[in-house]
Amino acid sequence: MLTEPVPADTKPQTRPERPAVPEPPQADTPSARALDLSAYYARVQEDLLARGLLRVDGGGIDTPFTDQMLARNFERIALAEEYTRGAGLQPSSGALGEIKKWGIPVRVEVIFGDSLSAEDQAQDLQTLGTYTRRLSAVSGHPISMVSSQANFHVLVMGEDDKDQLRAALDRIAPGMEASSRAIFLNLPRPIHCLVVAFAESNSSSAYRQAVALVRSEHPDLSRRACYHEELAQGLGLANDDPNARPSIFNDDEEFALLTSHDELLLKILYNPRLTPGMSADQARPIVRTLAIDLTGGGPS
Repeated sequence: MLTEPVPADTKPQTRPERPAVPEPPQADTPSARALDLSAYYARVQEDLLARGLLRVDGGGIDTPFTDQMLARNFERIALAEEYTRGAGLQPSSGALGEIKKWGIPVRVEVIFGDSLSAEDQAQDLQTLGTYTRRLSAVSGHPISMVSSQANFHVLVMGEDDKDQLRAALDRIAPGMEASSRAIFLNLPRPIHCLVVAFAESNSSSAYRQAVALVRSEHPDLSRRACYHEELAQGLGLANDDPNARPSIFNDDEEFALLTSHDELLLKILYNPRLTPGMSADQARPIVRTLAIDLTGGGPS
């Protein structure tokens, strides 16, 4: 808040007989910063929808893709990374790395900040329950919602939940790198949501834990889009690529929700023939064979 100097012609006000006692602020009253972010993200969503983006149809006859396109997109999305590991939000070189995935059951816990209404919390729990069941069915990997002993934590918090966010990070990820923790606590406005996945060790590509942050200031569809993207990225589809279509792993925001193409990416990733740590050269012939099998060798 800016404090301006008092104008020179301002006169002293008459002092009341009894000092007015200010009412304590209501705990459920959003701060000016939170209100500003809510208004901003509402405008962003309205603009995207007005331009025909944030589609929820999953792709159709206007978005065909071939087995070759699917295999290429898998390489760019599953084998490259969006950011350099341990370097905050510094973009990666784009080089292909290793297969990264979970080898243990994924147990998803949702932690809501007080800034999200009880009604929205109930709605989002239902959304996430349906979505985790879909992810499990598509990937063939055990993925479920739990209330304890979670290893995939989804934090739904906003500007007014910073104390809760710090406490949650202290509890679930005490060993998180300082650079990653700083991003969680001071998320730049252009970053709508994010996820960080942790491997079993520095030399491993087998995930054992993940923490996602979704801003509570988002309107419903944008919050749902964040759930779809961050959970899928936390499973191992870690990168975005401008040529992937129809896909949520594309910064053009054409699609809000996991598409039929993205489901095939998950099917490929969690095929038992692909194992954590497998290089791009080792994975490539397997991926090509799976892509042909999944598309029938023609446009999908």
